[in-house]
Amino acid sequence: MIREAGANDFERLMELYAQLHPEDPALAGGEDRAVFEHIRRSDNLYLFVLEDDDGRVQATCYLNLIPNLTRGAAPYGIIENVVTDITLRGQGQGLGQRIMGHTLQFAWDGGCYKVMLQTGSRRPATHNFYKACGFSATDKFAFVARPPYQADDRRNS
Repeated sequence: MIREAGANDFERLMELYAQLHPEDPALAGGEDRAVFEHIRRSDNLYLFVLEDDDGRVQATCYLNLIPNLTRGAAPYGIIENVVTDITLRGQGQGLGQRIMGHTLQFAWDGGCYKVMLQTGSRRPATHNFYKACGFSATDKFAFVARPPYQADDRRNS
């Protein structure tokens, strides 16, 4: 089943995010929980989870729907933080494609004229995964700016 994340999903999502970015520091002040609750309360932010028959979250995907004044005022989407549990990847279950398909359909149903994502991965398998989900690597060219005072190097995020 794919659904929006609920309050009880926080710890499991943080486990999945640790698999995505193991170098990220643990936050002891509760900032991560506050951001999680902000996302859950926001009208244009969607945190989807895919769970198995036992209710264990196996994958997640985060969608931002952004209002837009061009393209007939049609919104667009940005996808971030796509994670399938590392122990379940590449087993032919299609978990990643299922949650991506759900997320894209949600965006199309919401009137989006496009959905974009970026990956810091250089792995051909990752690029092929996104292509199999319907993304094109030739439509846009991405640029990323980071604050000059940023202490650590996060070019791969």
